[in-house]
Amino acid sequence: MGGVVDSLTAMSAPVVVAVAAGSPAEGAGVVPGDRLLTIDDRVPRDIIEYQLLVDAPVVEMTVESGGLERDVVVTKPDGAPLGIEVDSALFDRVRTCDNHCEFCFIYQLPPGLRRSLYVKDDDYRLSFLYGNFTTLTRFTEADLERVVSEGLGPLYVSIHATHPGKRTEMLRNRRGATSLRWLRALLDHGVTVHGQVVVCPGLNGGAWLEDTLADVADRFSDLASLCVVPLGVSRFNDEPRMRAHTQAEADEVVAVVEAWQEHFLAAVGRRLVHAADEYHLLAGRPFPTVDAYEGVDMTEDGVGMARAFEQEFRGEVDDADPTSADRASGFFRSVDGAPALGFRAPRGCASTDGGPSEGGVALAAPTRRPRADAPVAVLTGELGAPVLEPLVASLGRDDVRVLPVENRFFGGNVGVTGLLVGEDLARVLDGQPTGHRYLLPDVCLSNGRFLDGSEPSDLPVAVEVVPADGASLRAALEVAA
Repeated sequence: MGGVVDSLTAMSAPVVVAVAAGSPAEGAGVVPGDRLLTIDDRVPRDIIEYQLLVDAPVVEMTVESGGLERDVVVTKPDGAPLGIEVDSALFDRVRTCDNHCEFCFIYQLPPGLRRSLYVKDDDYRLSFLYGNFTTLTRFTEADLERVVSEGLGPLYVSIHATHPGKRTEMLRNRRGATSLRWLRALLDHGVTVHGQVVVCPGLNGGAWLEDTLADVADRFSDLASLCVVPLGVSRFNDEPRMRAHTQAEADEVVAVVEAWQEHFLAAVGRRLVHAADEYHLLAGRPFPTVDAYEGVDMTEDGVGMARAFEQEFRGEVDDADPTSADRASGFFRSVDGAPALGFRAPRGCASTDGGPSEGGVALAAPTRRPRADAPVAVLTGELGAPVLEPLVASLGRDDVRVLPVENRFFGGNVGVTGLLVGEDLARVLDGQPTGHRYLLPDVCLSNGRFLDGSEPSDLPVAVEVVPADGASLRAALEVAA
């Protein structure tokens, strides 16, 4: 091994960012900053291939540091992890999206954010690793072979419409008319696939939504789930056809979904299609019962999130799944430099934002923490407030309040907590009582930063970063009980 490695390979080589203490990698002399040029004479394309290579009992690597290459042989005890965390999930180029959807949120981002946020991907690997949605318009026979042979599932597919002409119109890509053939191929090979329909009022709702659900029943009823979610429109949207739902339109979507759930129950024995929580909030309808979600984890699509959070908060389920919580902890996390969970070396009790950590609650700044019995404010987006308020009220405590934050940074109908930024939080927190505890869900942070580039330590008061699940919020509140 060793020798000359071309510059392109060296540029795309994964970089070691952490080595677990006492791990086989540490024993072999691997240190943070090393570049992994080859593993068993192969140049891994991504974290998936990397993991397959390092699972061997003996791992031979060519490592580069400071312009010098060296050969490293790591011998692992049975079942022991290598102990390396690398800097990204994809080592080659991200497969970017060549659709031009009017509703794409990336087109609705304000200028001046960090460059990684403007990367528009359509990469099936990020679908497998992070739950990103792919339209399959760039999917190939070679991709299908790899997905099937390596068992890369579940995958997440954007459907939006099944009619060829309507789907072409939605994606503004002529390959949209035929790319769902890959969805059929994936399902035929036993790959678990979750689908999504983003409903744009006046474009693919109403009769078109009915047509799509009928076609799913006819052609794709073996989908693991189908989530129907509303269009998000920021104040930077410049597409004249894109607008937020009215209450009546939201109510109609929920009614259509519920009717089709009955059809699917009769035909395939399960509801299959589900409407996002936001639709129930917009329509003023109660959320479905927990059983209605049939045990399918769709919370990252905003489906069943309220009920799942409620169960966690009330202690009716086991501790929140850290995999699910981590994958949601930061918008566009997959293109913001973080590797997929499951391929990372343990780093002790590191907090979300790099600050000290106490009992799973990260302190956002090295300032003195307020007293445990101080009054508490739970920060949340405007859509999160009606979910949290009855849960907090059920505690019967007058020292805990919900503090909703209007998202003026994005504007429009953006009200999810995950898109809160430091600018809006600072505006709301400015003038709030000092000495109170302010709990901030980690879902609005990625690598310790908000989308606007600010950090929790920039806020006018100290905040405590809490994992975005019901059990963690309850635990943080019980500190003061």
